Amino acid sequence: MLSIIKSGGTIGVEGYVVDVEVNISQGLPQFITVGLPDTAVKESRERVKSAIINIGITFPLKKITVNLAPADIVKQGTLYDLPIAVGILSGSGIIDDKNLKKFAFIGELALNGNLRNVKGILPIALELQKRGFENFIVPKGNEKEAALVEGLNVYGFENIKEIVEFLNGEIKKEPVKLKTDQLFNLKNFSVGDFSDVKGQYNVKRALEIAASGFHNVLMIGSPGSGKTMLARRLISILPPLSFEEAIEVTKIHSVAGVLKDFIVRERPFRAPHHTISDIALIGGGSYPKPGEVSIAHNGILFMDEFPEFKRTVLEVLRQPLEDKVVSISRASGRFEFPAKFQLIAAANPCPCGYKNDPNKECTCSPNEIKRYLGKLSGPLLDRIDISVSVMPVKPEELSKMESGESSDKIRERVLKAVEIQRKRFKDYPINFNGEMSAPMIERFVKLEPEAENILNVSAKKFGFTARSYHRILKVSRTIADLEESKNVKSKHIIEAINYKISENF
Repeated sequence: MLSIIKSGGTIGVEGYVVDVEVNISQGLPQFITVGLPDTAVKESRERVKSAIINIGITFPLKKITVNLAPADIVKQGTLYDLPIAVGILSGSGIIDDKNLKKFAFIGELALNGNLRNVKGILPIALELQKRGFENFIVPKGNEKEAALVEGLNVYGFENIKEIVEFLNGEIKKEPVKLKTDQLFNLKNFSVGDFSDVKGQYNVKRALEIAASGFHNVLMIGSPGSGKTMLARRLISILPPLSFEEAIEVTKIHSVAGVLKDFIVRERPFRAPHHTISDIALIGGGSYPKPGEVSIAHNGILFMDEFPEFKRTVLEVLRQPLEDKVVSISRASGRFEFPAKFQLIAAANPCPCGYKNDPNKECTCSPNEIKRYLGKLSGPLLDRIDISVSVMPVKPEELSKMESGESSDKIRERVLKAVEIQRKRFKDYPINFNGEMSAPMIERFVKLEPEAENILNVSAKKFGFTARSYHRILKVSRTIADLEESKNVKSKHIIEAINYKISENF
């Protein structure tokens, strides 16, 4: 007897529908799985068989053939255990199959019949809803994630025995209900406050501008000057995620297997170690998965000890910094992962770290400094909007300084600037000045005559590229927004130019 059970899978960070076709026929007992299954899918026969036996149901001693369609896409993971088991139980007459067409199934089975959580639930649920499905049965631990999709009735179960009873009408269960408008009401930043940082007023100002316009930042300073401390507190002044942004980020985290809650409530903060490989950073593999730049989507990618990263790793950042997306080509196809992240980099000015330090003398030779900074190519630095020097505060002065301005106060100014940008870009697919294209810059960045003259003279003097020129305009627009100025004035453009010029490079 043939049973067709609806399920799903993921390609990149997008979901697709899978038909799990289970045929039970006469013949020698065997269990065959076809349809390009990976090792985890092939091993499902052992989990399914043990689960069915351990809930007190006799496993059919017949020839069982499972086909996962479409058969030209590789099926990965353990999420097909449940639909395969349901198909076998339906074909054996244990489950009433008249209601099966109304449901889609996903879940990993333990040997005792319990259901375990799986990755990639949200993109699959979104695709099922898009394709007109109404009901979705998932493991209990995945029910809230799937319920984020409006218009889809989600039922979470702890074991397959409950599912059999539910499908046969022996028990009743209500679908999961979530109040999505209350998901972001709680303020729960898992980072420190800017009031913890004493001094460093110029760096705080630069980070406030970066938070307001989603600009990339490079902080240069000696060890212990506070670069990492400042970077980790940037999250506390960023605008909150919208529900649409949270869904985008949650999809990526779900597929990557790093989702801690059923939804991402804060902007991501990823800080990979400098020993990371280019594939781990950008994404890829035989069956491409999101890398750190995609996991940081709509958030921050913090790269400490920036020149210590391998040059090949740094160079792969160039395309996603420009295009906000990662494109990976393999023999099996072309994959795209969203990568709209804010790069916050921290670097020492030299190998010993004390070049230009007022308290310690640098011991590096010119050749050592040149070799050290040689990993940071011109095209990469060209994509960074703001470069700022972080000078160390003397320990004896720290106790005399008052606490800095709180994150709440800084965030108020950031949110005002962000609201101005949202109104400006209401008819465009962007939210921040840092995302503007060249035509948008021409339309929305209006320079006063004196400011335009200063920019042109500076561009000629310092040899700015067209990209640098545009990035200065983006930063100046953000500075003007923080002051609620309609046009970009001379002081705005001068500050933006100063952030683009770094004495250390």
